[in-house]
Amino acid sequence: MDNQEQHRVLFICMGNICRSPTVEGIARVEFARAGLDALLDSAGTEDYHVGEPPDERAIRAAAAHGYDIADLRARQVTSADFEAFDLVFAMDRMNLLALQRFHRGLGVAPELFLVDTELPDPYYGTARDFDRVVQLARKGVDALIRRLHAPGERRA
Repeated sequence: MDNQEQHRVLFICMGNICRSPTVEGIARVEFARAGLDALLDSAGTEDYHVGEPPDERAIRAAAAHGYDIADLRARQVTSADFEAFDLVFAMDRMNLLALQRFHRGLGVAPELFLVDTELPDPYYGTARDFDRVVQLARKGVDALIRRLHAPGERRA
């Protein structure tokens, strides 16, 4: 494992049933493969699906790429999350703005995931849209791993 302090990363989308649990599940596997010690979680800006598992289409798309997200459960972001996590990533600009309004000096400032590229919401889309989220999430997680491995790039 990485000898650095544990990384604490939170991924945020609207309902926490499509994008953010997909990214969380991918990050759990890929961080472990990269030897990064991390506390990883996901949440939603809204309370629509609290306690529910990820969307079945997200579960299938993630599983098709070797990631199991079926045991994750949706929750809503809380003010405590801004103290508990070093990095908070929104999946799109709409959720980033919601987090910035919610944040108001509570701790770490939220950022946009995937180096300022939005992760499109597949909820009203097709299986292909969910597969695309997995592919984009994997690229974003890989970039995040490189960022966390780079000296001087990790924020306290």
